[in-house]
Amino acid sequence: MELTMLAKALAIGIGAIGPGIGIGMIGAKAMEAIGRNPEATGKVLVPMLLASAFAEAIAIYALVIAFSIK
Repeated sequence: MELTMLAKALAIGIGAIGPGIGIGMIGAKAMEAIGRNPEATGKVLVPMLLASAFAEAIAIYALVIAFSIK
């Protein structure tokens, strides 16, 4: 039972590191782009949100894998 809980915790923890870093980089680069060219806010916002959603989906996959560990 203890090893199962450890496996679940590691699956979620390690699976969330990549998306966390990715979302941080996406947000940082989007803010940098908007800071350099404020008129491009509309053009930057939609791709930023899509990329964030795709990165967040990877974290959700890690959560699903953690729930499937028995």
